[in-house]
Amino acid sequence: MRWQGASKRTMTGGKKIASRSKRKFEIGREPAETKIGPSKSKNVATRGGNRKVRLLSEQFINVTDKKTGKTVRATAQTVTGNPANKHYVRRNIMTKGTVLKTDKGLVKITSRPGQDGVINGILVEE
Repeated sequence: MRWQGASKRTMTGGKKIASRSKRKFEIGREPAETKIGPSKSKNVATRGGNRKVRLLSEQFINVTDKKTGKTVRATAQTVTGNPANKHYVRRNIMTKGTVLKTDKGLVKITSRPGQDGVINGILVEE
């Protein structure tokens, strides 16, 4: 389990005296690392009774053409670029900002698949 609280060490490596223990709201989770494939998702309970939909894999993407404003459904084929991590291209992992090759052309993802549970994108002019 990941923990996103303050470090128990100082900048120079000395140990801090803890004023309190860890709190539940400070825990983190592993990234979803959404891949291209048959639709598979997982619901995650979050703070305040809300929920997030972790998209584990998806093959369809909602593509919007900026010129016409029309949105159509496209089939993802492969990841061609990912600014988050260069190794995600080889592993076909989708995050926000990823450039995908689809049957409609190159598409840049504008949603966060690991948090929103849907993949939206805009057509990229070549």
